[in-house]
Amino acid sequence: MRIGRLRRVEVELLRACEPEREPGALARPDRGLREHLLLACLAQVEVAGEHAAGIARSALTLKALTYAPTGAIVAAATTSLPEVIGGERNWDYRFSWIRDSALSAHALAELGCEGEAASFRHFIVRSSAGHAEDLQVLFGIGGERRVGEQELELDGYRGSRPARAGNEAARQVQLDAFGEILNLAWRWHTRGHSPDDDEWRFFFELVEAAVARWREPDRGIWEWRGDPRHFVHSKAGCWAAVDRGLRLAEECMRKAPLRRWRSARAEIKKAIESRGYDRRRGVFVGCFEDRQMDGSALLLPHLGFIAFEDERMARTADAVRQDLGADGFIRRYRRDDGLSGEEGAFLPCSFWLAECYARQGRLEQAREVFEQAVAAASPLGLFSEQVDPSSGELLGNYPQTLTHLSHIAAAVALEEAARG
Repeated sequence: MRIGRLRRVEVELLRACEPEREPGALARPDRGLREHLLLACLAQVEVAGEHAAGIARSALTLKALTYAPTGAIVAAATTSLPEVIGGERNWDYRFSWIRDSALSAHALAELGCEGEAASFRHFIVRSSAGHAEDLQVLFGIGGERRVGEQELELDGYRGSRPARAGNEAARQVQLDAFGEILNLAWRWHTRGHSPDDDEWRFFFELVEAAVARWREPDRGIWEWRGDPRHFVHSKAGCWAAVDRGLRLAEECMRKAPLRRWRSARAEIKKAIESRGYDRRRGVFVGCFEDRQMDGSALLLPHLGFIAFEDERMARTADAVRQDLGADGFIRRYRRDDGLSGEEGAFLPCSFWLAECYARQGRLEQAREVFEQAVAAASPLGLFSEQVDPSSGELLGNYPQTLTHLSHIAAAVALEEAARG
């Protein structure tokens, strides 16, 4: 999308940025600057088609959630907006998660905003001091490592307590983080930016950590607060770390224990396909030796573990919709997570499902799921993390990076599928 074709989108976005004023009142003096910055942002976005305005809106939101001095991408701009009204599921999302930011950087790079991808890569290497053992799943936007969780003596939205500052997830083990970073490094390499010596040492350590630790239980993508489990998505993240490490080593002619890494990659794949696969239904499940479905299974193609069009993935998408569907939306899971109250449907899961269907050529189903999720946006076109399936009320922190980047991925998939 270029400047000459932006008129409708830019007007919509500028109106959203401009506060309401009395008729006849003068515009704010900084409007010209805001318009200049907005158009400079949107000039980079390379999309077209019926979903162009929505993609531009989400891309602008991701850029707005990027902290320019460090390159950190914030998960959300708020803390403690409840996932259950009046309940305890209230978290602080004003930090940069490796997973969310890596996916955001990729989404922006795909739309032509490569600067953000490069800035985030440097942010992760700097924040972890270039050593895998120092890697956390989230950091402060300035690279701060200490983000301990505190419960505040405050009532949250509509009496939801406790309100929190900080996030205990920073101390969790989430093994898929290795794969997200290596996946981003590989994508960046395919764009002509191969890792330098320092970056390769860091990536090498990440692969070694994935090889050494993939058999461990962890907290997973959903930041499980109960006992650690063997989450399939986490194992696939470790597989992706080893797979991308191998590809980088081979293409960049870097020294690495290729035979040992290939053996580990094959072992992880075999474990997932045997222990994380329900042969009776022919679908990938949430945890080893468990038959319950999980929305994270929809991300297996993003990790490169399986193709979208693979029959097993098609069955998995249908099983997720059947088991986790709620009034047209998709929940993350239905297992007891030890917290009170039932959270809302998870909007990124709806967009992940829509993308899966689109990549599988199932356009009617893709549009149905996508349009239901898009309808949950606020009047400004912004998404939170969750939605109440029965009332349509937005839940959780807002605006949410993961939802907006998932919206972009699904919209692009629909456009490409429609063009054949």
